[in-house]
Amino acid sequence: MLLFNYLPGKAVRFIKKNPVASRYIMDGLFITSATSITMSSFNLFALRLGADDFQLSLIQFLPQIFTMLILIPGGLFMDSLHNKKRIVIITLVLLMLGVLFCSLSPFVYALAIPFFLGAVMFTGGALALYNIAWQSFFPAVVDINTRNYVLTFRTRVSLFAGMLVPLLIGIVLTSIGTVSGKIIAHQGFFICTIFLLLFAAFNFNRFRVKQIYANTPVSAAKKVSLAELKNSCKTLLKNKHFLLFAVTALFFHMTWHFDWTLYFIGQVTYLGMNELQLGLVPLGAAVIQLLTLKFWSRKNEKHGVVLPFTFGILGLSLCPAFLAIAVSVPISAGPHLFVILHTIAHIPFCVITLNLFQCLLQVVDEENRSFSLSVFATLLCLSNAVMPVAGVKLYHALGGDLDGFRHALIIIFVMRLFAAGFWLLRWRCGLFPKKV
Repeated sequence: MLLFNYLPGKAVRFIKKNPVASRYIMDGLFITSATSITMSSFNLFALRLGADDFQLSLIQFLPQIFTMLILIPGGLFMDSLHNKKRIVIITLVLLMLGVLFCSLSPFVYALAIPFFLGAVMFTGGALALYNIAWQSFFPAVVDINTRNYVLTFRTRVSLFAGMLVPLLIGIVLTSIGTVSGKIIAHQGFFICTIFLLLFAAFNFNRFRVKQIYANTPVSAAKKVSLAELKNSCKTLLKNKHFLLFAVTALFFHMTWHFDWTLYFIGQVTYLGMNELQLGLVPLGAAVIQLLTLKFWSRKNEKHGVVLPFTFGILGLSLCPAFLAIAVSVPISAGPHLFVILHTIAHIPFCVITLNLFQCLLQVVDEENRSFSLSVFATLLCLSNAVMPVAGVKLYHALGGDLDGFRHALIIIFVMRLFAAGFWLLRWRCGLFPKKV
């Protein structure tokens, strides 16, 4: 019942009567649980296999580079398909294979780290293709007037899973005293992930494609070719709303990705947090988002999805500032203070998850939807590959010590404030489509 408590009654009634919406919600539960397990395990698993700092950085870098290479061809291929249900299921199968390869890494012995990095790269590419596939499938299934309801409930279920999974993983790993035992535990987590992805595939297979596409016009079949790529690029460059959105959203994501590695450094090196404390960080963030999701969903209904997104950026701006404060107090109090401040900063964070996709759908062309989503995702992958490294470079350029760490966080804080200002300026100047 907790999942229903903070939703508008209209949304609950709609979801109960709409099997398509309920399947998307179940998909959110399965996928968030699966990705929470893998994201919570990759770095620690590699560390216990003997990875050094450079190899740990490749866990973030390699999947982004691989994803950039496959997203645009993948988007063109998806646009050539009328029924995208099959490609969603195929990407889920690819995800299962990638996670299976991750679990087998310890058995390769001397090549365990290279094998694991290759498996992570493959898994990251499959996950990116899955996201594009379901995002492209979603508008054909869910009407624009009901998207906020469906995504609100999907976000709530996802937050609930994202709250419990890292905590459970932290408790299990903390209770195991040996490195070999923790490696076996990670392998068990990966096997659980495969089953969750299998459930997600069965869930998607329940969509009745003929019924879904009965009223959906079938455009002329496209061929994946250089000529089609050229035509799609020309169409995209004429879409001023998409270009303005992409520039503004990309700058925001660049400021967001800037401190991803610094956050891990701050929590482990300067705050000395153990596995259980690391699990409490996403737990607090998820709880506060569960409690505030109903409020922000109502703001979406009243003001649209653009304006509330500004508050999400402002909340995210506080994260580096709060981390700078936490590392400045005695280390005995730092971890506890950081969990509290991090939770406060995430009060408006759910609007980023809830609204960004809805804002993006407002500015993409129906005919080239998958291609447009792929281009935008490729830009985000480029930012995700470059900006965490740039953040570490900035940290070392400022001294590579605690003072340099704090100064780097303050610079990122100011950049995020500028990102919020740019987003708000776009809204004030009316540079979004009228339907937003």
